[in-house]
Amino acid sequence: MRLRRRRQCFPSCSSLHRVDEDEIYWRQNKGDEELDWSHDSTHVISQLTQCFTNAMVGSRSWIGGLFNRYSRRTDKYLDRPLTPLEEQRLQRLRERLQVPFDETRPDHQESLRALWYAAYPDIPLKGLISEQWKEMGWQGPNPSTDFRGCGFISLENLLFFARTYPASFRRLLFKQEGDRATWEYPFAVAGINVSFMLIRMLELYMVKPKCLPGINFVRLLGEDEEAFDVLYCIAFELMDAQWLAMQASYMEFNVLSLSLFLSLCLKQSKIMANTFLVPNLQEVLQVTRTQLERELALEDIHRIQDLPAYNLLYQ
Repeated sequence: MRLRRRRQCFPSCSSLHRVDEDEIYWRQNKGDEELDWSHDSTHVISQLTQCFTNAMVGSRSWIGGLFNRYSRRTDKYLDRPLTPLEEQRLQRLRERLQVPFDETRPDHQESLRALWYAAYPDIPLKGLISEQWKEMGWQGPNPSTDFRGCGFISLENLLFFARTYPASFRRLLFKQEGDRATWEYPFAVAGINVSFMLIRMLELYMVKPKCLPGINFVRLLGEDEEAFDVLYCIAFELMDAQWLAMQASYMEFNVLSLSLFLSLCLKQSKIMANTFLVPNLQEVLQVTRTQLERELALEDIHRIQDLPAYNLLYQ
């Protein structure tokens, strides 16, 4: 019977402790496996998110057909002058951006009441400052404090959404579709963030947008003065679809790769496990912005209704 000769031990340079060659070999292999696992896990999340989003948005989404339809001729669009109608409508939109929400103005108060009754037609509003507003997803009892970051236009966007696409508005407000988590994004606060995201994405504070999505949007604005408000509704629906897609991706990934961790969480705290599976709202908004930018850069978009994600409003 041959005995396996034990490998030589030698001092470690970093710690001056004796280290076995077998252990060094094992550690190296373990490190390589961890790197491979980290790369694979990131790839899994990315692929699952794309699959879920593609299923929600439809076959015309950028995931399915972007590379065949994306225009790389940016210079042509940058050099195109604005038409008088485009300049006029862009200026009107900029003027809307300059209006802060003023809780002392009767028309602003009326718009806030109108939003409440569009959302809850059968529930009397106790006041413009009330704990009831938290049900809609405001941070506190006074919604006016949440408008400071974006102004009156964010309230106009929400009200336009409620009046123009009431079924879609209520579906998102009450989270009526999809596998929802215990903790969901606050509806009203998310709506304000969508307005702010669009303003930055389209470069509306500039004299003339320099990015391709912003330039193409101005062209769409020339075709439809309500293009920004409709785009807001599309973006809100897309954000919700991305939320569900990313949440599902996280869940699939964790079931596949971290089942032991989740089982421990579930034993200790169901809330902890559920929170672990919820994506961050800002992360979802960034993914939403990326998709909108790509859709607005497609060559065959002549009306705001031509955007692939527009179909989400009529699910």
